[in-house]
Amino acid sequence: MAKVEEEEEEKGYSADGRDDYAEDGSVDLKGRPVLRSNTGRWKACSFIVGYEVFERMAYYGIASNLVLYLTKKLHEGTVKSANNVNNWVGTVWMTPVLGAYIADAYLGRYWTFVIASAIYLTGMSLLTLAVSVPALRPPSCSHGIKEENCHKRASDLQEGIFYCALYIIALGTGGTKPNISTMGADQFDDFEPKERVQKLSFFNWWMFSIFFGTLFSNTFLIYIQDNVGWSLGYGLPTLGLLVSILVFLLGTPFYRHKLPLGSPFTRILQVLVAVARKWNVPVPSDPKELHELSLEEYAKSKKFRIDYTPSLRLLDKAAVKSGPNSPWMLCPVTQVEETKQMVKMIPILIATFIPSTLLAQVGTLFVKQGTTLDRRMGPHFKIPPACLTAFVTIFMLISIAIYDRYFVPTVRRYTKNPRGITLLQRLGIGLMLQIIIMTIACFAERKRLGVAREHQIFDKNDTVPLSIFILLPQFALMGVADAFVEVAKLEFFYDQAPEGMKSLGTSYFTSSIGIGHFLGSFILTTVSDMTRRKGHRGWILDNLNISHLDYYYAFLAALGFINFLFYLGVAKFFVYNADVTESERNLQEAMETSVKRAASEGEALKICPS
Repeated sequence: MAKVEEEEEEKGYSADGRDDYAEDGSVDLKGRPVLRSNTGRWKACSFIVGYEVFERMAYYGIASNLVLYLTKKLHEGTVKSANNVNNWVGTVWMTPVLGAYIADAYLGRYWTFVIASAIYLTGMSLLTLAVSVPALRPPSCSHGIKEENCHKRASDLQEGIFYCALYIIALGTGGTKPNISTMGADQFDDFEPKERVQKLSFFNWWMFSIFFGTLFSNTFLIYIQDNVGWSLGYGLPTLGLLVSILVFLLGTPFYRHKLPLGSPFTRILQVLVAVARKWNVPVPSDPKELHELSLEEYAKSKKFRIDYTPSLRLLDKAAVKSGPNSPWMLCPVTQVEETKQMVKMIPILIATFIPSTLLAQVGTLFVKQGTTLDRRMGPHFKIPPACLTAFVTIFMLISIAIYDRYFVPTVRRYTKNPRGITLLQRLGIGLMLQIIIMTIACFAERKRLGVAREHQIFDKNDTVPLSIFILLPQFALMGVADAFVEVAKLEFFYDQAPEGMKSLGTSYFTSSIGIGHFLGSFILTTVSDMTRRKGHRGWILDNLNISHLDYYYAFLAALGFINFLFYLGVAKFFVYNADVTESERNLQEAMETSVKRAASEGEALKICPS
């Protein structure tokens, strides 16, 4: 009998045989409560994960080989091409802040995502036209002349359309990136034990799906671009994006949605303004004296109350009952606690900027290194330099699978942590790996330069007689590091964000990557300029055979080590949120008790009238 009840609950029915509604406030597109029996869970997530496979194929079909298109077709130098890639990728990962704001404040995640996908597809289509239509693509030289020796340049109009298409894509991804992963996590009800356990693995398999699509783009699509042509090489990703959007739309009947709860920026700003206006007002020692709404008010607005915490007590001034009751002068404790949860993640966010800068080297300088090495695999095949990024994907896929299936269950027995180790511990392991990777990259580059000097190879277009697979360790280990850093970042910023600010929390993850790429562009330009002063040759030149990327990689390793020390400090003092599910369940039980008491009192009044 117990087994039957358990199976019924898993299917979405309560123990008494009635349909069981999701308890976390999930609704359908029309705002009605949804049944767990026919919505959400992996059934809905299969469409979302399917979308991500094709979308990542589309995005990385452009991003992975972009630095070589800028070098070969637009004839940009090493620093300029790397910076343009970093600036575009940085924009791609920063615009999600806007997308998260629109989703949380106005449209909700689903409609923000759908509209942004249309913009994204428009940009991809324009980019395909920019490399295909003779009037829009850069002019090519006659047969027999290598692209690097071609002196025909793209017109300002041609360059303008190409970059316009890239930044339309960046605008579109701003609405898709912060909402699709958050929407996937929303398909699991934290109040249902089995779904809650499934959610713990969601982000691991989410990243698995991302890099499965990336693997296809980093092998097949890059080969097409290098050996067949850019028109087909960009046309296929555009088609892949169209397929991904259709897959997502097919899952619409099964999705659970969360209602927009108002602008998170406004709620945070109200707390900060209230604190500034009551700077000299003392905070009472008893938190019960602070302003808070009643349980009934939270129930009516479908919001959850957050219990008071003693951290960041300065922000408690916003809830002190003093002066007018305007929302810019007096905020409830729950709103203050939401702000605390977002503010206390900022030091961790800052500590992820340098790691994102180190990650940016994979798609820029690591690929440029590969163009100078022997790429032959047999008598008739040359591996495209950007194809080495496939090893990042392969090793990340392997690492995530091993981590989720073997490492977590084993370590969980000793730590009693459902995740095996904490999210910040997982992130810290990844940061150490990145420092090791940059050190390995430094030694690999020293070896490459040593072989170049030994064979008197100093020309820009000469090939160093050293296999491209000398770069394999730095690419492969970056995949392992990503399995720790990127998955931990995504899950941490989502998990520690309050319920009404999940999209904003996810945008912390995307912002860390975006700012890291902008920072990488700044560091590259600064180092290139400073090392060429006073007549010195400089570390980073268009001719990598006379450059000193080894010095640059050593510098990045040192930066990574300093950042790691900073990370250890902020991680040590970080306090995780209380188990919000338990507090929310206690709140719900308190409300039910209150209702039952009121009902019993009403019955008593009927029996014993005054």
